[in-house]
Amino acid sequence: MSWTFEVTPVDHPDAAQLLREYLDEIASRYYERQVTEEELDVLLEQQHSRDMVPPTGAFLLARRDGVLAGCAGLRVMTPGITELKRVFLRKSERGKGGAALLVAAAEDVARGLGATLIRLDTRDDLVEARALYARLGYETVEPFNDDPYAHHYFAKSLAPAVPDRV
Repeated sequence: MSWTFEVTPVDHPDAAQLLREYLDEIASRYYERQVTEEELDVLLEQQHSRDMVPPTGAFLLARRDGVLAGCAGLRVMTPGITELKRVFLRKSERGKGGAALLVAAAEDVARGLGATLIRLDTRDDLVEARALYARLGYETVEPFNDDPYAHHYFAKSLAPAVPDRV
C-alpha cells in the first residue's frame, strides 16, 4: 500500500471533486440528512478554498496506490501561523493509515510556507477527527476564531524541517 501526496491547484478537477465530497459529507453529517445539490453548490461558494494556493496556502491531494483518496488544505493566517482545513479521506480509504500520513504531509507543506505553528478547529460531532489530532500531538487551545461551526480548537508547534544528510 503506497500513499503519495502532492500540492495541486485547488481548481484542478480532482481537487474540485474531493472538495465537493468533503462538503457533502460534512454538511450531511451536521444536518443529519443528505444535503441537496443546490445546498452543496451554495456551501462550496460560501466555504470556498480559492486562497489555498501559494503563497497564501496550499491544497494537497492524497492517492493510495495511484487512486485519488483524499485531500487537505492550508491557509496562511499570519506569518508563522498556518491553519489546517478540509482534511478528508474517502470512506473507502479510511482505516488504512492515510489520515496520519496526510496530516504529516500537510505539516511539511506548512513548514515550507513558513509556519512554525499549525492550528485547526473542528466540530463536536467529528469525534474521529478530534481523536486523530490528539494522537498526532495537537493540543487543545483557546478559540482563535468566531466560526459558529467550530467547537474545538487545536494547535501544534512545527519544528523546522531537518534537511536530509548526504
